[in-house]
Amino acid sequence: MLLNEQQQQRLNKVQLDDSWKHALQEFLVGAQMEQLRHFLVAQKQDNKTIYPPSHLIFNALNITPIDQVKVVILGQDPYHGANQAHGLSFSVQKGLAIPPSLRNIFHELHSDLGVVSPKHGDLTQWAQQGVLLLNSVLTVEEAQPTSHQNQGWEAFTDHIIDVLNEQREHIVFILWGAYAQRKGRRIDRDRHLVLTAVHPSPLAANRGGFFGCKAFSKTNDYLTQQGIAPINWQLDA
Repeated sequence: MLLNEQQQQRLNKVQLDDSWKHALQEFLVGAQMEQLRHFLVAQKQDNKTIYPPSHLIFNALNITPIDQVKVVILGQDPYHGANQAHGLSFSVQKGLAIPPSLRNIFHELHSDLGVVSPKHGDLTQWAQQGVLLLNSVLTVEEAQPTSHQNQGWEAFTDHIIDVLNEQREHIVFILWGAYAQRKGRRIDRDRHLVLTAVHPSPLAANRGGFFGCKAFSKTNDYLTQQGIAPINWQLDA
């Protein structure tokens, strides 16, 4: 896509890894992204607190360039409490309480692979190994869960999934819950591995179907079979 000067200037302002910026440039300079940008600007002008902070909105993409993606764990939208969200699905910054869904993920990880649960919920080390921790919606208003749904983020993250689906091979997509599974319907199961289970939130997980899903061992088995280095799921204490 050949950009005009205005589009190029708009693209240059996006705080995004170059590999993703190139792959997503058509969307980034398009009308949907411009509408989303105007929405976020209006929210801030109304003195609403938005999470995560601006420099962390694309954190998942910036830590995990497109050619390094091995696994995608799809979440819904960021945590809406102070200092929790930092641009990685299911992850919270160190020093904060581990949310219930993440506690259940750690429980399943220990049951599956014997991994010792850390004392924090920061999943950055996974992202650095090629685990794209992608939320469907990348921003939220403080104390207002799902408040930024249907503003354009879903189309953006659909485009990310489409790019990975079409341009890469042998990625493991981990889709927990009906929402993530609907979003992943277009993934080519012949090119990639798709693992599904119920959502790890206590309400869903305790009904059955999450514990025992063995997503982590299945992921590493598949990567190894494809000649790809597996993920070290053990986080530093």
